[in-house]
Amino acid sequence: MSSLNSSISSQVRFLQRQVATLLLYQDIFNDEIGQEFLNLLETFHQSEASILNCLKAYGTWFKVQAKHRQSWQEHLITQILRADNPFTQQAQQIPFQQLSPVLVEAAKQDLKILQTLYQCNGEKVGSWLRTVAQLSENPIIWQPQVKPLGKIEELPLRSQLVTLENWSEALESLADHYHKFGIGLFAAAEAFRWHKSQLVKIDYPDPVHLSQLVGYETQRDILLKNTEILLAGYPALNVLLYGSRGTGKSSLIKALLHQYSDRSLRLIEVAKSHLNDLPLVVEQLRGVPQKFIIFVDDLSFEEDDDAFKALKVVLEGNLTARPQNVVVYATSNRRHLIREYFEDRPSPKDQDEVHVWDTVQEKLSFSDRFGLTLTFEPADQNTYLNMVQHLASQAGIDLSPEDLQFRALQWATRHNGRSGRTARQFIDFLAAELVVFRK
Repeated sequence: MSSLNSSISSQVRFLQRQVATLLLYQDIFNDEIGQEFLNLLETFHQSEASILNCLKAYGTWFKVQAKHRQSWQEHLITQILRADNPFTQQAQQIPFQQLSPVLVEAAKQDLKILQTLYQCNGEKVGSWLRTVAQLSENPIIWQPQVKPLGKIEELPLRSQLVTLENWSEALESLADHYHKFGIGLFAAAEAFRWHKSQLVKIDYPDPVHLSQLVGYETQRDILLKNTEILLAGYPALNVLLYGSRGTGKSSLIKALLHQYSDRSLRLIEVAKSHLNDLPLVVEQLRGVPQKFIIFVDDLSFEEDDDAFKALKVVLEGNLTARPQNVVVYATSNRRHLIREYFEDRPSPKDQDEVHVWDTVQEKLSFSDRFGLTLTFEPADQNTYLNMVQHLASQAGIDLSPEDLQFRALQWATRHNGRSGRTARQFIDFLAAELVVFRK
């Protein structure tokens, strides 16, 4: 191996030792870009017979950067800002001045190491590949985005790390960032679902906004006030949104995410079939700075369904206090959530249960365990037409009020009746029809 290649191999081995020396931030290499970066380093100090491996490893590293639309340097900073480790976990919960001095020193050392790895940018890696593989020119390099990536709250720290000569000097700012905006999964996304006993982020949440919803303003205002109380750090009430199908109950809850995500609101969807896991979900949210709405859609229970007991624990609490940063917002088409039959009602011939009325009352009163119940009545004609007019205005539909009203009423008659959902479906179809079939 030439002395030049030996120099490259020596630099690579130094970086590998640096990675191995990390005390807290090792997990930042667990994703695709990090893993392929480590694999690329491994191929560089092998024998000349592995030139093809170097070329392949570089190609894979380039591909995963392109896939995630992040350069290695952008990605490394993102991983630091969202890292989940003992330092970030404690910084999230207590002030920087109260952190263990040993933990602080370990984090400072790691930041110095990570800055060394940050300086191994695409240009340097490309020049290594050109030398090792004897290429006539440098390979194409995945460049950082012109527009800074990441969330708005991350931009000041990103800029600071890019320009700072010694990253360890930014440790207190980092700790403050973790304390305000959280770490890990909750720092990376706003919407989640509970799937296979874990939280999974939703990359493309429903884009519905409050401005798209008209009608039921009283219910909307009450829900907004309750959510504002949650965001302010006070005990908010669990809410049951009950009423006719298509009235916008679920859309109203999902629209809260877009209204308040910049104030650290997070939405977690838990399917009715996973309600037994609800206490486990809640415990994962305790002690983090974000505020959470657990969203349960189309809630109802059969007679022999025990899942309502898990929901009851979350609604009413047990010996363990319910976290103040968590509420449950559920929708249902049924006022009484547990299905009841006439045969359930006690009669003189009942011999099986002594206190039968107690069982009946438990079923009927379950919905009362929500602090707020918001009722959504079926839309009358005027409400339906107001919805249509509002959505048509937002969609830029240019029809006379008479023509729009005539078509909207026809649509409701032929399809699903008058509701917010019907109005939305009508406007979506009409907007497309006017464009596609315009003569």
